[in-house]
Amino acid sequence: MKNQYHLLATKRFLPLFLTQFLGAFNDNIFKNALVIMITIRLGGLTNSPAPLLITLAAGLFILPFFLFSSTAGQWADKYDKSMLIRHIKTAEIIIMAIGMVGFITINIPLLMGVLFLMGSQSAFFGPLKYAILPDHLSQDELLAGNALVETATFIAILCGTITGGIFIMGANGPAKVAMFTLGLAVLGRLISSTIPSAPAVQPELKINYRLFSQTWSSMVYFAHDRYLFRTMIAVSWFWFIGASILSQLPTYGQRVLLGDELVITFLLTAFSVGIGCGSLLCNTVLKGRISLRMLSIAALGMSLFLLDLYWLNNTPAPTNQHAIDYSFSTFLTQWAHIRVLFDLTALAICGGVYIVPLYAVIQQRAPADHRARAIANLNVLNALFMVISALLMMGLLSLKLTIPEIFLTLAIMNIMLLPWFHKLSKNA
Repeated sequence: MKNQYHLLATKRFLPLFLTQFLGAFNDNIFKNALVIMITIRLGGLTNSPAPLLITLAAGLFILPFFLFSSTAGQWADKYDKSMLIRHIKTAEIIIMAIGMVGFITINIPLLMGVLFLMGSQSAFFGPLKYAILPDHLSQDELLAGNALVETATFIAILCGTITGGIFIMGANGPAKVAMFTLGLAVLGRLISSTIPSAPAVQPELKINYRLFSQTWSSMVYFAHDRYLFRTMIAVSWFWFIGASILSQLPTYGQRVLLGDELVITFLLTAFSVGIGCGSLLCNTVLKGRISLRMLSIAALGMSLFLLDLYWLNNTPAPTNQHAIDYSFSTFLTQWAHIRVLFDLTALAICGGVYIVPLYAVIQQRAPADHRARAIANLNVLNALFMVISALLMMGLLSLKLTIPEIFLTLAIMNIMLLPWFHKLSKNA
């Protein structure tokens, strides 16, 4: 087995890797900068609409995955994928140019519209970046390629979130965000022009633009292959767990661990780096072979580390929280906090080991002329599971559950699925 990093020196992989990293990086700079700007501009008003607008922003970004994934999958199977990527990156430049106007004029309604367009662009790019990998990589490289893409995605999310916050909070913040995001879009378009051609797999395909009927017919088509469809559900379950944890980490760091903003950033970093390490470790453990034999073990590990986070922190917060508010330097002097970081990182490593082979199995199992539509179908399921995650988190918080108790709930749900994960891995 070759070292997985050799792919980063190849023209058939590196341009795609950089293009998708810059796209995810740009998305998260824009999203976080917009959320912080809404909070700063409107958060202090009586009956502030800020919480509603922040929730709306999350919904506007994810809505296009429901609306356009079916069309995106059809396009990716009908046309040359590298050509479509270039067109999509050109559209990103136009979208960021509109976003520049929104940031410079502090026009929040316009920026919300731009966020919807960014979600649309991501919905069209998603099937391409995964469906093109088997076109350019050999079977024994597919696991490594997915590991690198997954690692880059989470690192881009982290870096984009931090960068967006730093820029928007600084002097001339909106202008800096506007210029930087437009520059990244241009750079991404230039790099995408070097992605090798990936010819159409079904050029005779007639596009069905009836969004909901096509989405439903795709679901039915892939559900006939029960193993493939269950693999998709397993991927979506990862995004359910991941979205649930990430949505609670800031509050967990502030209210349970009593940490400052730097502590919260460090927790997010530990989780993102852990996913990346687990993704890369997966290829080493499986020696490049596409297999789900580690699936139930990784799922068990996720459950155990969630349980430990519950056991460690299931105590009431002190009444006078300000008296023991931890800065980053004092945070790491506590053994319990080091254990939290270990649990969180190990949980994420297990998540990386869990998710990468599942993507590779879908790419391998789906018919070549339906591969992009399989990924598009998966993206719809992922979006659905993340919406369910958000609704569940709101429900559990309304029931006055603490965040450690939410971690316990997630652990129990994951443990209940262990027999199903084991069966899925055995049927591979």
